[in-house]
Amino acid sequence: MSYAETWHAQRCPWRHMTATSETTASICVDMGTTNTRVWIVQNQNIVDRIGEQVGLRDAARERNTSIVRDTLARLISMARSRAAELGLRADCILAAGMLTSPLGLCEVPHIPAPAGEEELATSLYEFSDPKVTDLPIYLVPGVRSGPHSPALEDLENTDLIRGEETIVVGLVHAGILRPNTTLLNLGSHWKAIAIDENCRIASSFTTLSGEFIHALQTQTVLASALPQGRFEAVDPVWLDKGRHFESRNGTGRTMFGVRLLEQIFHIGPAALSSFLLGAIVESDLKSIDRAKVLNGPILITGEGAAPEAWQRILESTGRKSEYLPVETVEQGFARGLVRLFHLFQDQRTYKGDCS
Repeated sequence: MSYAETWHAQRCPWRHMTATSETTASICVDMGTTNTRVWIVQNQNIVDRIGEQVGLRDAARERNTSIVRDTLARLISMARSRAAELGLRADCILAAGMLTSPLGLCEVPHIPAPAGEEELATSLYEFSDPKVTDLPIYLVPGVRSGPHSPALEDLENTDLIRGEETIVVGLVHAGILRPNTTLLNLGSHWKAIAIDENCRIASSFTTLSGEFIHALQTQTVLASALPQGRFEAVDPVWLDKGRHFESRNGTGRTMFGVRLLEQIFHIGPAALSSFLLGAIVESDLKSIDRAKVLNGPILITGEGAAPEAWQRILESTGRKSEYLPVETVEQGFARGLVRLFHLFQDQRTYKGDCS
C-alpha cells in the first residue's frame, strides 16, 4: 500500500463521521474557476461538505463580482446550518485559491517562492465582509515563482499558484509529499509544483490545458467529435497516436487532425478524446521538462482520464508517479488550511507575549 493509500485509510473516515465532544469547527472554502466547495472541518477532519458549480469563470463571464459574494454567503450559511445540526459551532472561515484573486473576495498578494508553511502562515490575511458572513475570514496567499521583479524576458520562468499551496502544506504535514518531489494538479489549469529539500514550494509551472479541452469541446467544430463532460477513459493506442502526431505537427495542426479523424476516417469520440489527451499532455510535458519542474517522484491529482494519461506517458519516459484520490486531496486542503491557521494563531500569540 502506498503512503497516500495508507494515510487516506487512516485519516479520511469523514464520510462516516459525526460530531465529537468538541463543539467548535472551521468552515473551509475553495472557490476555483468552475466550482466552489465548502467543508465543515473539526479537529483537522472533514465532517461534511457541500458544493456548487459556480466559480470565478462565471464572475468573469458576467462581469459581476457579486456572484462570488452571493455564492459564498449562500454556501457558508448552509454549512453553518449543517454544522449546527451536527452539534458544532462554526467559529471562522478559512479559505484559499481564486478567492484571493482580483475577481475573488479580496485580492491578496502572492508571496515569493521558495515558500513553506511558515512563510504562508506569516502572510495569512484576516478579512471581514458582512455581506458574506459575520464570521472572521482568513485568506491564504498564493505563491509566485520566478525573479523577484520579473522583466518581460523572464516570462518563461514566472508562474503563479493559488490554492495549491494549501494542498501542499496539508500533504507535507501528512507525510505524503516529501522533499524533492512534484505535485501535478490537473484541474481547469494544469500545474506542476516542485517541492524542495525543505518541503517548501520551490517553483511551479501552469498551463490552461483543462480549460483548453473544455473550450474545444464546447466552442469549436470539435464539439461533435468529442465526448461531452469530463473525459473518463483512456485508449492507450490512440493516446500514443496523439502524442506522436503532436510531436511532428504541433498542437494547432493536431487539433484539426481530430476533425479529420472524425470526418474522413470516422473515428469515434472515445478514441478521439484519447488522441487529444495524448497531444496536450505531450505538449505540456515538453514545456515542463524545459522548465525543469518535474523532480523526483510525481504525485498526480485530478479526476477523469487526464491523470491516467499523464501516468502512462510519464511511465513511458521512465518516471515514477502515483495517483492521489480526490478524498486525499480534499483532506489535504482542509488539513493545510487548519495547519496554517494554527501557525498563524501561534505566531500572533508569541508576538503578543513579547510586546
